[in-house]
Amino acid sequence: MTFDIRIICDDHDADAITRALADAFRTGTARTYPTRDGMRTRLYLTADLKRPKDQPNA
Repeated sequence: MTFDIRIICDDHDADAITRALADAFRTGTARTYPTRDGMRTRLYLTADLKRPKDQPNA
């Protein structure tokens, strides 16, 4: 199941958010754009649920 994620965040949070999403899902490359007011960042990612073989061993 593939889905799209859009997040609006502060510029300094974008890398941490992208890493957290990559840990939780299989993601493509994040596309980043400024918000219309130029004060924040818009992140767009395509994601897929991780399959059991993608999960780290507990």
